[in-house]
Amino acid sequence: MTTVEEIIETLEEQAEGETPENTPDVGIIMGSDSDFDVMMGSGEPDDRGGAYDALTRLGFEEQTDYYDPPESSHTFETYVVSAHRTPDLMYVYAETAAARGIDVIIAGAGGKSADLPNMTASVAYPVPVIGVPVQEKSVDSVIGMPTGAPIVAVDAGKSFNAALAAVQFLSLRDDELAERLVEYHDELRDGVGTVSREMHDSGTVEFRKR
Repeated sequence: MTTVEEIIETLEEQAEGETPENTPDVGIIMGSDSDFDVMMGSGEPDDRGGAYDALTRLGFEEQTDYYDPPESSHTFETYVVSAHRTPDLMYVYAETAAARGIDVIIAGAGGKSADLPNMTASVAYPVPVIGVPVQEKSVDSVIGMPTGAPIVAVDAGKSFNAALAAVQFLSLRDDELAERLVEYHDELRDGVGTVSREMHDSGTVEFRKR
């Protein structure tokens, strides 16, 4: 049995078995590990680089064991799933998402044939899928869905925004997440105010030196 077949078997067993009380809220999949930096970011919660940065900034933890979740009540999982090289894995991941307890999927892919997000959206429906074009040339492929086959998509490389959108979905029925989003937005607002005051008070020449 290959590793891909092992993962498929694991996903199917999880979908058919008794669902644990705490399962990953968000599933993050990418077409290749070359997409890792764009999709996940620097690994620093305060660095607005990728989906990992956004989710951990908002209190999520990565769940690596389906049946042994971390202490956080909000978690996410990650997989490499290629629409072209492992279409069977892509199909099973999308098909089992709801049964496994996944509420939102973030799917990123690069190249001109970035089919992972929209193909995943078609199979996982009605589980919402947020597509991330890893490169500018991937945008048309990701957003090119026909009427009746929806996908939410962000701009090229903006997996941080994809993660924020995923948490917005979840916050509709989770007051704690809604509060975290408001707090994060307030911090951004305060940051703009601080920079604005410093720029005005110091003047252009001094501010440029900083």
